[in-house]
Amino acid sequence: MNFLAHIYLSGNNELLTVGNFAADGIRGKRFDKYPTAMQAGIILHRFIDSYTDAHKIFKRSTKRLHKTYGHYSGVIIDIFYDHFLAKNWDQYSNIPLATYVQEFYSNLKTHFDILPKRFKYLTPFMIEDNWLLSYAKIEGIQKVLNGMNRRTKNRSKMNEATKELKEYYQEFEEDFTLFFKDLVEATEQKRKALEKEFDL
Repeated sequence: MNFLAHIYLSGNNELLTVGNFAADGIRGKRFDKYPTAMQAGIILHRFIDSYTDAHKIFKRSTKRLHKTYGHYSGVIIDIFYDHFLAKNWDQYSNIPLATYVQEFYSNLKTHFDILPKRFKYLTPFMIEDNWLLSYAKIEGIQKVLNGMNRRTKNRSKMNEATKELKEYYQEFEEDFTLFFKDLVEATEQKRKALEKEFDL
């Protein structure tokens, strides 16, 4: 899953949310220097990624892209699924998406000093361009894919994937809805276990 889903699945603990958001910037098991709630968020992030990659519905989505995008298919589906979460946000939260993301940005600013280096770099761009809110529109997803394609030096051709998003839009949205229901249930159980383990 991409940024918005990881944030949403974190619950209400600010540092756990920061850890879940920034976990890709922290390698291996060497994260004991971070606050305990942030450590729990890092572990939760890795659980979400493993669960997602193994899920049959997620695999069904990636299969539609694999011939064209190869091993980048999973990354693209992560982004597509964030689009459907943003687009259908009112089905998952009573807080308007615009309000929710501004509260998250405020949380990031509060804890900016403990973010890993990569996320200290990208956070100002995320806030300035309001990435999380932009996910609700295909134009926002296009910008994300453009940026990711540039980072692969145009090898991935991910910038072209909105073509498949539009072509299989209903199928991808149905996949997301079914998958996300399972993910929410599994993640809630894992998060509660971590909150108990870390005494949060």
